[in-house]
Amino acid sequence: MSKFPITRETLAQVAPKLAALSEEVLFGDIWQRSELSPRDRSLITVSALVALSRTEQLPYHLQLAEKNGLSGSEITELITHLAFYSGWPTAASALTVFAQLTLE
Repeated sequence: MSKFPITRETLAQVAPKLAALSEEVLFGDIWQRSELSPRDRSLITVSALVALSRTEQLPYHLQLAEKNGLSGSEITELITHLAFYSGWPTAASALTVFAQLTLE
């Protein structure tokens, strides 16, 4: 993972417009739509991040997924399931990130 993680605060310093779009459009509109629950959106988002091996984005979204009702065992199962669709290395990398968060 990066030694300089992008948080909402650092994103606003580095790329103010991208931060504003993230807050207003992504989290202010897309994540608020009623057609999918926050839990479902987290399941989809974590799946996409795992499949695309976007491990720098995973910690935030794994924590959000738990806040949105996904249990640790469900997240582990999601990653295990994806090993067969996105590849063993993507699953192993995601499990490494998840274990680091869980064991902190």
